[in-house]
Amino acid sequence: MKEFHHVAVLDFGSQYTQLIVRKVRELGFYAKLYAPEDLAHVGQPGAIILSGGPRSTSEPDAPDIDFALLKSFGAPVLGVCYGMQLLNIKFGGTVHASNRREYGPATLQPTERKGIYAGLSEFSQVWMSHSDTVDVLPAGTTVLAANQHGTPVSLQWCEGFYGIQFHPEVTHSHEGIRILKNFLSLADNLQPFQIEDFKREMIEGIRQTVGTKQVVCGVSGGVDSTVLAVLLKEAGVNVRAIFVDHGLMRLDEGEEVRKNFHRMGVEIETVDCAGLFLGKLAGVADPEEKRKIIGNLFIDVFWDTVGDAEMLAQGTLYPDVIESASNAKSKASKIKTHHNRVDRILELQAQGKVLEPLAELFKDEVRELGHSLGIPADILNRHPFPGPGLAVRCPGDITEEKLRVIRECDAIFIQQLKEEGWYDRVWQAYAGLIPVKTVGVKGDERSYEWATNLRAVISEDAMTADWVDLPYSLLRKASHRILNEVKGINRVLYDISTKPPASIEWE
Repeated sequence: MKEFHHVAVLDFGSQYTQLIVRKVRELGFYAKLYAPEDLAHVGQPGAIILSGGPRSTSEPDAPDIDFALLKSFGAPVLGVCYGMQLLNIKFGGTVHASNRREYGPATLQPTERKGIYAGLSEFSQVWMSHSDTVDVLPAGTTVLAANQHGTPVSLQWCEGFYGIQFHPEVTHSHEGIRILKNFLSLADNLQPFQIEDFKREMIEGIRQTVGTKQVVCGVSGGVDSTVLAVLLKEAGVNVRAIFVDHGLMRLDEGEEVRKNFHRMGVEIETVDCAGLFLGKLAGVADPEEKRKIIGNLFIDVFWDTVGDAEMLAQGTLYPDVIESASNAKSKASKIKTHHNRVDRILELQAQGKVLEPLAELFKDEVRELGHSLGIPADILNRHPFPGPGLAVRCPGDITEEKLRVIRECDAIFIQQLKEEGWYDRVWQAYAGLIPVKTVGVKGDERSYEWATNLRAVISEDAMTADWVDLPYSLLRKASHRILNEVKGINRVLYDISTKPPASIEWE
């Protein structure tokens, strides 16, 4: 695919940067992510967007950009948050630490509803996340919009150069997509984005990268690794798909995974190593340590099964990359280590031995790709299940007894969602364990048992999530069954935390 009129998004480290890419794709245009220092390699973009970031422009080593090169493209430029502050400095203005930090909703008041604000409401909610603000504006700068306090939050320095101090890419900015659409309308002949074109590009890239090398593909039965395995089959490379049954799967999941891959005509090899994983995890309570142990053990199993494989293929998605801040050029802050991003993986990555074709995609985009590959809808619509399995749904140390309890609670909750037509209306649902025992009454006798937490969320991309307002009748039935059928549980709680501040999984 030609890059001649694509949208170049420069990543300054925001947790939401890839959301910009995704929203541009949803608007029908091809977008690609670049590190700011790679500006010279973006080709001839039709539009350029500078993302937000966690740093302050006042820091000595703050991310910078080749401003002369940026201007030389002649393409419209939009600076978002950090990107706006950086552009204000480049045009000769200043930025300072504000006495009023803004995190969350704010009111946008355009001075005129035209240009990038054409068609917007007089007052519109936007989402802020910054502590610095523009101070001195360069001569000739136009203030396009202010917030409810009268502070400038959108600037135009000259023709084609715009800045906004909020995140238009998140759903909490109610008219953010319209702003992006208005900005992109300033560009000429942008390259259309279609999943079929993207699929062909990915397949061609896989063939060029792999060549005749042998590839080990780790599959879990989840959407990501399933789409990856089918994509590799479509590319015709030399691949061995390995399903590691690590003892941390849900009830009867191993058999379900084998049946699903058989339906798709993808041959997988099952390695039963529950004893190995549970032995290494025994007594380990720290969530970061759990993830690292599991990630490293995956590599051991893959290599022991196949021998000295030349490449490892993983179904890593963009949220995994950004939350672990594991891209070599990433400027994002680390949230948690992903099991696909432990040190040994990064070492292999540095050696060019890791293949991650899906690493720029979100879950819903992966599902769309899977649909184009002919994967059955019931497989694509399975709720996400983490690579570390039930380990991240069992805070504290992991035991066989705790895993039994989680499996049984989870199976009842999921069955209840399916029976009452809620499974496909929920992004992800599960039962986890709260490793605290509470006093209860069973059969007129005192009980002292664990509590389980039920969680159901809606999301578009796993970067943000809200809890689902499930019917009380459903929760009552699930709770009644769990309390009566699962030995070891005497209390059922429903998790109503959003992301942020909570994560979707417990660990």
